[in-house]
Amino acid sequence: MVIVSVRGVARRPRDYVRVAGPDAEDYLQRMLSNDVTAGELVPALLLTPKARVIAPVRVWRRGADDFLLLTEPGLGEVVRAQLVRSRFGAKCEIEPEQHTSLLVFGGEEGIPGELPGSTEALDDQREETLGPEELERLRIEAGVPAWGKEIDDSILPAEAGLDETHVSFTKGCYPGQEPVARLRNRGHVNRRLRVLEVEDAAPGDEISLDGKAVGRVTSAVSGLALGYVRVEVPDGAEVSVGGAPARLH
Repeated sequence: MVIVSVRGVARRPRDYVRVAGPDAEDYLQRMLSNDVTAGELVPALLLTPKARVIAPVRVWRRGADDFLLLTEPGLGEVVRAQLVRSRFGAKCEIEPEQHTSLLVFGGEEGIPGELPGSTEALDDQREETLGPEELERLRIEAGVPAWGKEIDDSILPAEAGLDETHVSFTKGCYPGQEPVARLRNRGHVNRRLRVLEVEDAAPGDEISLDGKAVGRVTSAVSGLALGYVRVEVPDGAEVSVGGAPARLH
């Protein structure tokens, strides 16, 4: 679905972890799913060896040896503890930092935001003009998965489409690299995250096609929903959600 052009400012709750020191770049390359040298801001995943998601992160390079990891509320300590536990001889500091984040829509300079048309501004004092419900609608329209809704430790990155945005298939090894690569090269997922047009839905509602369950809703606002749907269901299919008619994008 194409996101509607919008202007405004929304609060983006976050936790933050600083990784800095002479070995910071090399260490993050060995621990995260994406190539942290690919740009100033790189989305990535911290994975278990079996490719289950520990935490999604946004890796902001603030200097040659200074990185700030932006993650979800409540996951900062999880990320810090995991990186400290695996650090061994790597020369880098791994500590929490305190910041605030705003998503700014409409032509602002700054680090790229996670939603189309947005930038993310840290420690900005502007007032919010978009509330949580408006931001949630924009996220669902764009099909962007959220931690605790579409992403948790039961989800494979490819199911949420994160293999296209948060994973490098050309850099060196990292925890979870083998199953991620094996799934891409030799297999396929059975379900994928999809946007649905539906008048009324709620997380947990069953998605059905011709009376057969084919998925489940994970997020919903009035008129729209996100859910995991079996891959064989085509785009544009007329389905039902909790008994109500719906259409897949």
